[in-house]
Amino acid sequence: MSIAWIAGLPLIVAAALLARLVARRGRTGLVILAGVGAVLMAGAVVLLAAALTAGSAGAAVGTAGAVGVKLAATATSSNSGALLGAGIAVAGSAIGAGIAVAYTGAAALATISERPELFGRAMVIVGLAEGIAIYGLIIGIILIGKA
Repeated sequence: MSIAWIAGLPLIVAAALLARLVARRGRTGLVILAGVGAVLMAGAVVLLAAALTAGSAGAAVGTAGAVGVKLAATATSSNSGALLGAGIAVAGSAIGAGIAVAYTGAAALATISERPELFGRAMVIVGLAEGIAIYGLIIGIILIGKA
């Protein structure tokens, strides 16, 4: 386990508490949170662009010569693209599945409270919504296997 997670945990807890306090302000608090989220997203995109366009910092010409360094840099770039694609596939499918399960789960609970005999059908629909995350995970595993 990385020490960065342990060091960042108080920051994550503080951010969650601050977001909860700001959200209590009503509509203006939500606008503030959306603005902060947009700024953080823009910063993440800038860092991602910088990471993708940066050359290999630790590349040193060894006994293989310049051709070996070029091949190693190309392989690293290809691997990072596959890993980035796997991360996007898993994250996107998990977010989509979370949204789908939120709506279908709420509707299923409402249906079950009125007609309990529809429990099986309602759970099938919720399970289909959860399948979205499984499909993204499978795609992520395939992409990591290709890297």
